[in-house]
Amino acid sequence: MPDDVILKVRDLYRTYEISGGMFKKGSTLTAVKGVSFDVKRGSTLAVVGESGCGKSTLARMLTMIDAQSSGSIEIDGLSMDIAKTGISKEMRQKVQIVFQNPYGSLNPRQKIGHVLEEPLLLNTDMPAAERRDLALQMLEKVGLQPEHYGRYPHMFSGGQRQRVAIARAIMLQPKLLVLDEPVSALDLSVQAQILNLLADLQDEMGLTYVFISHDLSVVRYLADKVMVMYFGEVVEYGTRDEVFENPRHDYTKTLFAATPRADAESIRKRLAAKVA
Repeated sequence: MPDDVILKVRDLYRTYEISGGMFKKGSTLTAVKGVSFDVKRGSTLAVVGESGCGKSTLARMLTMIDAQSSGSIEIDGLSMDIAKTGISKEMRQKVQIVFQNPYGSLNPRQKIGHVLEEPLLLNTDMPAAERRDLALQMLEKVGLQPEHYGRYPHMFSGGQRQRVAIARAIMLQPKLLVLDEPVSALDLSVQAQILNLLADLQDEMGLTYVFISHDLSVVRYLADKVMVMYFGEVVEYGTRDEVFENPRHDYTKTLFAATPRADAESIRKRLAAKVA
């Protein structure tokens, strides 16, 4: 794998066997069909498409929640095939995910400090004092305060909970961060703050993002490359400007035409909002 390529996906498939019941024959659903792409280190690939197109299934395979049925995934030169090898600590340190619903992704019975320290406890030999220090540093890095360490998730706003989820995802300093609709559950002003935070963290830590989103205005502003999925297949893949300025596939043209586009200045204003 070239030094500048952090994620390499080749001919990836994910199929599901569907039971037909007592009097019906079972069937096979192919959610992802022969997907291939590369993502360069420190860049952002946006994956777009309607619900059911396979983009969230792709995210689950990239983050080892689901195993691929066939094909290969390599992250920073390490093969990710959990059906054959299981999940190692090294794999967990390569990739993490941030989900759409920040409250649903946090254990309501765990204090925030424990939430942040858990990845270190499970995947490293770091002493307790060092884990606490790093958790406090991460709280500051995502715009929260030391006193938040001892609070529970229900005591935070939606935007604050998403900051906690992001902090937890970067505790292991992953090479790749998969962002599955990370701002769609937030109001516009909070969206802008979280997007600013993600941009700052990418610059500071050299993170690589796979950004799944329905918001084409945000995709157009943030992405380096764009991949359009339709019924499990990649129908368009190229730089942001190539895809937005000269879409080639009919589905891409239809998707863009059906989505209201905010003008560039309004997007800049959203993304220029101060991080609270």
